[in-house]
Amino acid sequence: MKSFFVLMMCMCVCTITNAQLVNEVQDPVEYVNTLMGTDSKPSLSNGNTYPAVAVPWGMNFWTPQTGNMGSGWQYTYDADKIKGFKQTHQPSPWMNDYGQFAIMPVTGNAVFKEDDRASWFSHKAEVAKPYYYSVYLADHDVTTEITPTERAARFRFTFPKTDSAFVVVDAFNKGSYIKVIPGENKIVGYSTKYAAGKLTNFKNYFVMEFDQPFTITYTWHDSVLEKNSLEMQQDHVGALVGFSIKNKGGQVNVKVASSFISPEQAAQNLKEIGNDNFETVERKAKAAWNKVLGKIAVSGGSVDQVRTLYSCLYRMVMFPNKLYEIDANGKPVHWSPYNGQVLPGYMFAGTGFWDTFRALYPFLNLMFPSINREMQEGLINDYKEGGFLPEWSSPGYANVMVGNNSASVVSDAYIKGLRGYDINTLYEALVHGANNEGPEGTGRTGVAYYNKLGYVPYDVKIRENAARTLEYAYDDFTIYQLAKALKRPQTEIDVFAKRSQNYRHLFDSSHNLMRGKNEDGTFATPFNPFKWGDAFTEGNSWHYSWSVFHDVQGLIDLMGGRKVFVNMLDSVFKMPPVFDDSYYRGVIHEIREMQIANMGQYAHGNQPIQHMLYLYNYAGEPWKTQYWVREAMNRLYRATPDGYCGDEDNGQTSAWYVFSALGFYPVCPATDQYVLGTPLFKKVTLTLDNGKQFVISAPNNSDSNRYVQSATLNGKQYTHNWISQPDIQAGGSFSVVMGNKPNTSKGTDAKDYPYSFSNNN
Repeated sequence: MKSFFVLMMCMCVCTITNAQLVNEVQDPVEYVNTLMGTDSKPSLSNGNTYPAVAVPWGMNFWTPQTGNMGSGWQYTYDADKIKGFKQTHQPSPWMNDYGQFAIMPVTGNAVFKEDDRASWFSHKAEVAKPYYYSVYLADHDVTTEITPTERAARFRFTFPKTDSAFVVVDAFNKGSYIKVIPGENKIVGYSTKYAAGKLTNFKNYFVMEFDQPFTITYTWHDSVLEKNSLEMQQDHVGALVGFSIKNKGGQVNVKVASSFISPEQAAQNLKEIGNDNFETVERKAKAAWNKVLGKIAVSGGSVDQVRTLYSCLYRMVMFPNKLYEIDANGKPVHWSPYNGQVLPGYMFAGTGFWDTFRALYPFLNLMFPSINREMQEGLINDYKEGGFLPEWSSPGYANVMVGNNSASVVSDAYIKGLRGYDINTLYEALVHGANNEGPEGTGRTGVAYYNKLGYVPYDVKIRENAARTLEYAYDDFTIYQLAKALKRPQTEIDVFAKRSQNYRHLFDSSHNLMRGKNEDGTFATPFNPFKWGDAFTEGNSWHYSWSVFHDVQGLIDLMGGRKVFVNMLDSVFKMPPVFDDSYYRGVIHEIREMQIANMGQYAHGNQPIQHMLYLYNYAGEPWKTQYWVREAMNRLYRATPDGYCGDEDNGQTSAWYVFSALGFYPVCPATDQYVLGTPLFKKVTLTLDNGKQFVISAPNNSDSNRYVQSATLNGKQYTHNWISQPDIQAGGSFSVVMGNKPNTSKGTDAKDYPYSFSNNN
């Protein structure tokens, strides 16, 4: 009897354990929490995101607005009032927005200023999904619902019984226009507000069509309300229109679209909705999300892990967003942020390559090459219209970060197999950018020094010079790779091969770290490896010294061999999170995020060190990668408002998680290899653009069984510490046996190490 009782208890425990796992995901969009990362502020980022209501790569997003007009923190989870529902194209609060305007329902008094119209709300009465948003506005007794298309959206306002129901339209400041057309139940206008760069002929034209007649109309400017005025053009204008709601629960439906091209194109974009009612638009938007998210099907993970994966994937397929529109003839056309003209072809905006070259673009090349092919064509137009490729676009050039990482974005796409666009023009753009300084952070700042000395000096008043040098050296490697693939002249190939080794100029053997160097060849003094900024970008020497993506073996040799290299990697986690913030004259949020993570000097909240966990594979100790990657996934990500450990920059920090959950990561874009880690789920099925499937299975995977014991590729033993793009694209199966102890004999042979320039040249 006792044995029977024990058996039953064991069976119950097993049943409970199995019940906690998600074995099939049929509706992946329902696992997305769009509020992940919204509990943020300037001093501490848990993502710095907002709950975008959109479709993948859509031109226009919508978000509830809790912040003041012009604030980059347009929605924060700790806010208790909503001031409007804003069309947004914002890639980051630090970059802010462009072309924004807002809509807000109110009742009672005809209020329009943002603080007067604001309403209390609760997350308990809020539904936030990628394809649908709803919230109850308590002060107005109104429920707002939104559902999107690529360039349009449907709103539905449910009012109480009242003859004083209003909808406020706010075209924002910096020059705006509004016109009310009562006979057509329509409002048109434009916003010219933008935050970054210098834009020519910039307007976001909008059109709104209501399904109910206006009982009263106003326009307004600044703080002045003009009754029965139908048209207004000032610095800051808007409209307010009234409705009579005969019964509680009466609804006002609004169709909204916008265009950067013209009012006529805005009307054309409104045809994306056509005669579809709210539910039909919602159903189509949901289907669009499931089609994209469903390309990765997971099973055998916890509910939290599944939610986190799909919430991250949601962020990854938002940026860069489309800047192009479809004209009346069905052709792509765009307003150019470079010359203000309307021109044919594709264009995208809202991303910074300093962040996204690392994993976001490699992910597109793996899973969504068709959309990246459009993006590559957009880059061709960027170059033709602006003279350089962008490094940050929002929507035009923005001088924000360092590096010339457009080279990686272009080269990786071609190396990974994308074709069908003018790669020779893009190669020309890369060579041009590598040898010239361009406007607004394009090309290479300090290029004359770099090409002459092999580094950007510390003492020539060019900020973050060591970071620039390290990134330029990697960028030169990517051009070298593309030049080889295009069979360029050997002399040309050799130039970039030589420059790819420029990282060596900054290596200080007395510290085994990278360090700023003066023009005369001496190292900059004093040197504090914990000093943030200065020679580096949003990090210190311990973070940036690993930025030799293309030649890890070369870095190992400089440090004195694999044992020393591994010890240096280990030291990142053993050291306390001390810092020197004197360059910034205060603690920036990236420093604080490292300090509180309890992972030593490891600063996953910012991009430069995110690949470092995978570098143990290059020194024959892959089990340490497996341990720390799983630790980072478990500790630093969750599908909650505080779910990231720093800025979620345009999909990059999310891409780290999604790649790592698959069990591999693109340490060196512009090669065809992904470095192996540890899969998170028992099974993942990738449905590829070519119609084939690649299945990653780890049936005995668990939190304790995080160590890879052995692997097979299509049934054959697989010993490499990497897997290739062609292997995955061919379809098939990758099976991994997991265990709770490291297999210290696997992955130790040098022939199994990932690519390094020094080993291949």
